[in-house]
Amino acid sequence: MIPIPTSTLNAHAIAAAVPDPELPMVTIEDLGILRDVIEDDQGRVHVTITPTYSGCPAMEAIRQDLVDTLTMAGYLRVDVEFVLSPAWTTDDMTETARAKLASAGIAPPGPAPRPEDGPVALTLSVRCPQCGSLDTRESSRFGSTACKSLWVCRSCKEPFDHFKAL
Repeated sequence: MIPIPTSTLNAHAIAAAVPDPELPMVTIEDLGILRDVIEDDQGRVHVTITPTYSGCPAMEAIRQDLVDTLTMAGYLRVDVEFVLSPAWTTDDMTETARAKLASAGIAPPGPAPRPEDGPVALTLSVRCPQCGSLDTRESSRFGSTACKSLWVCRSCKEPFDHFKAL
């Protein structure tokens, strides 16, 4: 007889709780990159995820975290598939993710630009997650990860990351 996972959580709930390695305050479900989880009665799981952008260096770490977490929960075989379509955008993030980012001092993204909306709006200011001021300036288009930029608040003088709208 093949052992079936003994966890009281199903594979989707277990996968959904895996944190993002670059933004550990949010899960891969909060971030919106977890697309599908299919489990069978033989202890096998197939997980589908979408990278935040092509070439995201965190994807291999996320794949391994999914395999390790689901294997430790008792699943016998875990396959992780990367899919590029539909492409991920920051609109896939949950409101929970946005709140967690703000609580961690990272300004969450606004709506993702859409071609049908016409020219892409220029972001002139980002609300400071520390004091709430809009009197901020971008100090570097590139932050600690490719998906973030570095900003400084002119009011409270604190630097902060801004998650770019993609």
